[in-house]
Amino acid sequence: MTETVAPTPASVARIGGAAEVLNEDQIRDFVTSRLSAAGLDGRSVCVLVPDGTRSCPLPLLLSAVHGALHGRVSRLTVLVALGTHAAMSDTALASHLGYPSGDGAERYPAMTVLNHAWWDPSAFADIGTIAAGRIAELSEGKLDHTVHVRINRAVVEHDVTLIVGPVFPHEVVGFSGGNKYLFPGVSGRELIDLSHWLGALISSAEIIGTRGITPVRALIDEAAAMVPGERLALCLVPQSGTDALRSIAFGDPVAAWGAAADVSAQAHIRYLEAPVRRVLSLIPAKYDDMWTGAKGFYKVEPIVADGGQVVLYAPHIREISATHPQIAQIGYHCRDYFVKQWDRFKDLHWGDLAHSTHLRGAGTYDEVHGERDRVTVTLATGISEHVTRGVNLDYLDPAEVDPALWAADPDTLVVPDAGEDLYRLR
Repeated sequence: MTETVAPTPASVARIGGAAEVLNEDQIRDFVTSRLSAAGLDGRSVCVLVPDGTRSCPLPLLLSAVHGALHGRVSRLTVLVALGTHAAMSDTALASHLGYPSGDGAERYPAMTVLNHAWWDPSAFADIGTIAAGRIAELSEGKLDHTVHVRINRAVVEHDVTLIVGPVFPHEVVGFSGGNKYLFPGVSGRELIDLSHWLGALISSAEIIGTRGITPVRALIDEAAAMVPGERLALCLVPQSGTDALRSIAFGDPVAAWGAAADVSAQAHIRYLEAPVRRVLSLIPAKYDDMWTGAKGFYKVEPIVADGGQVVLYAPHIREISATHPQIAQIGYHCRDYFVKQWDRFKDLHWGDLAHSTHLRGAGTYDEVHGERDRVTVTLATGISEHVTRGVNLDYLDPAEVDPALWAADPDTLVVPDAGEDLYRLR
């Protein structure tokens, strides 16, 4: 895999840094000044925001965005970029966006709030295709598959798309944020499956935390260039596990994302001098199924010694994924398990296959020796032992886990609020 890292262009405005924490006035003033100068008067604006699985002070940011645009733009719509996560309820949206349940119109007058209805074909607009030859170029020869590009029609029905979301090390694309809020954030399943499987072919351990334009990022940017209208972004670097912000960058989504990723690479990657035998990842409540809680594995896999173990401790998680039931049938396997039996799996959702490989980690497969995985993945969750072992993972009763006791073991690293910071070997 190749990558390129470009210098931050002068057209991008950025405040804060990896060691700073911005106060509310700094955040409001920055958002207000940048949007006031963006030439949005009389135009319709679709604001893309994250769901509840991402850390950032969204009520503060949305309040600043609304304050800067209300009365100036012709129409204002907020679209929650679910990807393929579960839809947020009205109560959850109220808490997430910062208003009492049922009082959204009073708190944010003349603003519409929508979930990205990825399950509803009528929610999409078809904006073209990316040919197989171009996919081969973007993927560095790993795929040659023509893909239809669909996106939530709310995006194409507005003059401007404003992305407001955080940037973290990411297991599929390198660093999240920017155009990723379009694809896969509010896109059709075709590009989600293709981009995630491309990331899986490269492997999570190799691509996660990789700066610059990875093949997956190149694919996403290619699709984003097909979206009509102007695109702008407020790319955020949160203080991990909190609602505080260290930095904000504003500009077009590619440049603003790049500026934020530079800061995220300093703020969200922790380095160890030597691998550890065991990691206990304490999964926060914002990850409510294993589809999202698996980030507690992605972010620590690079520091685990061969033959080591990662334990995901999450008594609150009680299901693999309500929105991706196919995972329970596929189970969790290394990349080669699928690649070397491709005829058996090629007609399933490639995004589900990708998630499977991401949580199982590195390994090998052949017909003689079967599957051999580099590390053991153990769930200490509310998912039953029967289901856990049935998806090819190890089981541990969460009642047997004492994080404080485990932290005293020199061979164990206990990671609080796991899922955002990436751990790497120096």
